[in-house]
Order: sequence, then C-alpha cells, then structure tokens
Amino acid sequence: MGFRKEHDSLGEREIPEDVYYGIQTQRALENFPVSGIKPHPNFIKASVMIKIASAKTNTELGVLDKKIADAIVKAGWEVIDGQFQDQFVVDVFQAGAGTSHHMNVNEVLANRAIEHLGGKKGDYRVVHPNDHVNMGQSTNDVFPTAMRISVLISIEGLIPVLKKLEESFRQKGKEFDSVIKSGRTHLQDAAPIRLGQEFKAYSSIIDKAISNIEEALESLKELSIGGSAVGTGLNTLPEYRTKLIQKLREMTSFDLVESKDMIEGIQSMAPFVKLSGTLRLLAIELTKIANDIRLLSSGPKTGLAEINLPPLQPGSSIMPAKVNPVMAEVLNMVCFQVIGNDLTISMASQAGQLELNVMMPVIIYNLLYSIDILENVLDVFTDKCVDGITANVERCKKYVEESMGLAAALNYHIGYEKASEIAKEATAKGKTIRELLIEKNIFSKEEIEKILDIRSMTEPGIPGRDKDISKDKD
Repeated sequence: MGFRKEHDSLGEREIPEDVYYGIQTQRALENFPVSGIKPHPNFIKASVMIKIASAKTNTELGVLDKKIADAIVKAGWEVIDGQFQDQFVVDVFQAGAGTSHHMNVNEVLANRAIEHLGGKKGDYRVVHPNDHVNMGQSTNDVFPTAMRISVLISIEGLIPVLKKLEESFRQKGKEFDSVIKSGRTHLQDAAPIRLGQEFKAYSSIIDKAISNIEEALESLKELSIGGSAVGTGLNTLPEYRTKLIQKLREMTSFDLVESKDMIEGIQSMAPFVKLSGTLRLLAIELTKIANDIRLLSSGPKTGLAEINLPPLQPGSSIMPAKVNPVMAEVLNMVCFQVIGNDLTISMASQAGQLELNVMMPVIIYNLLYSIDILENVLDVFTDKCVDGITANVERCKKYVEESMGLAAALNYHIGYEKASEIAKEATAKGKTIRELLIEKNIFSKEEIEKILDIRSMTEPGIPGRDKDISKDKD
C-alpha cells in the first residue's frame, strides 16, 4: 500500500493513499484508540447534510466557487446514499467538542470532491477541508447541529415501535377484559381487578411516554448553526444562517428553526438532557412492566402463572423443558443500560465551561445508543412476547375466589372490623370468604352473590348496595 504526505500546523504525516480522510483524522486514530466504536450512521448523515447545505448557501452568497460547491455537494450525497461509510473512523471517545469527527467529515468530502474535479486525494489546492468544506462553520456550531438532526432522524424509528407496543397492550386489554383476577398490593392479596385492566394500564403508560418524547423533540428543532466558534457568527454573512437552515429544513422535512440565542444554543445541552430524561422515564416504566410480566408468568407450577408467554428457547442447560421469560429479561437489561446512559449524559451536560460544552461526543453517542437499543428491543418484545401472551383463565379465577381481598366488599355492609374478622377466620380455617359467609349465615345466598359479584368489584360502586341488604347485619 502506498502513502501520500499531508501536513498541518503540527507537522507532516504519511496517510494511506487509498483513504479519503486526511492528516487530522490520522492524528485522531493515533491519539484515541479507545473503544473501537465508530460514529453512528445517522450522525454521519446529519454532519454531511450540514456540509451540503453550507456549500449551496455559500455559493448563493457568492463566497464559494460553484464548481467546488457542486463537487462537495456531489460527494455529500454519495455519503448519504451509503458510500464511504468506512472512511468515518474516529472513535466516539475523542477530542473534546468533536473536532476530530468534524475534520474527518471535512477531509472525506474534500478528497472525494477533489476526485470529482479530476484531482488526486490530498491535493487540497483543489478543494480544502477547512477553507471550502468548512467555510462559515466551526465544530462548535456544526457538532451540536448534527447532534440535533441525527436525534430527530433516529427517533423516527423509535416512535412507531412505541406506538406498536401501545397498540399491542391495548388489544390485550380488550382480549383479557373478561378475565377477573386477584389484585395485589405489596405482593399481598388485594381487591379484584381484570387482567384486561392491567394491560390497558400498560398501554396508557406507553402512550404517555410517546407524548413526553414528542414534546422533548421540539427543543431539538432549534439550531445554532451559523453561530460559528462561540455563537457570535464570526466569519459568516448575515444571510448565511437563515438560508442554510432553510436548506436543512427542505433536506430533512423537519420543522427546523433558528435558535433564539445562538450563544445559548452552543453552550447548553438542555435539549439532550430533556430527551434523555424522557427515555430514562420510559426505561423505568418499561422495567416495571417487564417485572410484572415476569411475575405474572412465573411458574408454571410454583409461581403465579396467570399469563402464558410464548416459548422461545430452552431456558436451562441442566433442567429439561425449562422455559424462561427471555424477552422480558432482555428488556430489563436494555432499560438498565438506558438509565445508565442518561446518567452519563447528565454528567457530561453539566461539564461544559463558558462558551462550549466539550463533552458533546459522549452525549450524542449515549443518546443515539439509547434510542437504538430501545427501538430494537421493543420491536422484538412486542412481536415475540406481548402479541403472543395468553391468559390462564382458570388460574386467575381460582386465585380471586381464594383471595382475602374479597373482604373489602364487606366493609359497607358489616364494617371494616367485622370484615377483618371474617378475613382472618377464613384464612385460619382455609376457607374462602364466600364459604365462610355461607357457613355463618350472615347473609342469604342471594345476598352473598350480590355482595361478592366479583365483576362489579372491578368497577366503581358498592357491590350489593340495595334495599335488601342491610348494614345492620349481626
């Protein structure tokens, strides 16, 4: 393999002649062999979109030669179409503020544009990474703008998956509406509830999470591009910012607007903290749901076994025929990771100083990572778990009939203390509340059927409250 020589303000380096990146990227490769994790495809795409929009804008403003701009634009669209992805090589843990990634983008586009103009890679007299590709820009306004656009692109995959999960829970709520079971609080017997009501509540949780995410996205549509190094707009023409954002709006179809304060837009990572916070809240709620599903499906003989999960794979290397709730388990793991990512984002967001937050690379890496793993896990969790859940109707019926929670229906008729005595005696004698009431002849069988109408206990009202049933029963 041959090499070409490139130089920067620190000196000279040999660069493999077949690569499209240049000397600053090469230095980053040498300096940051940290994780081996490369930039997210949507972050590359967003970064390149900014370069395309900027080249077009600078041409319109008469400060960039149209031939050079056209070559940059052509190179940019090639990258967006999926070419040269292997040329974006800087580790996600890199120089502060993302200068290394930014120069990686500038160099790749410059060298490809040089080829389009008939030159050879590295001949920056034809197209220069800084003077041409980066005209009117700084890492400090490009990087946070690319962060915003890449998140808006990525979230387009998560929202439909969340809506699919919400719909699946809602359908299960309808399917299980007639299945009455024992409620549980503190993991102890409680008043009856319908299995469908539990699943409908899960759908409501997801619906609220979607609303939270969509609300958080609005602040990400405010762009500080054009602010240049510190938000003052140094080296940009007055019309540059407005024209560039208009082009980005057309390219992305997002309702992108100019930040009201470019300096604030560069300094503050609040929009990313806000969105990450909604994902953290979602992860907490999903953890609770996954835990519920694992508990409700526990057994099949020694657990609750009120629901049945689709069997997906053998669950033990030593215990034959054991099947585990693997989709709920993997959902738990993803949620824990998202919660940890949010802590990283929070710590990094408060670590900026004065005019710049230099921790932006770790913020965007963790945020896009959270979005990706949530999208992926929820897609399979819905398809392979929730959609296939069935109810163990007889098990649910048995538990609710044996539950001491039924004693709550007696409060109105005989008072809390006497109802408590009935519940304690039923437990001691191993009888159900219904059996003990019949045995003691406190109510007639007809009255008992009205009071212990379990379906009515799952709706607002007082079971058995009519003129034939007196609160003065002894």
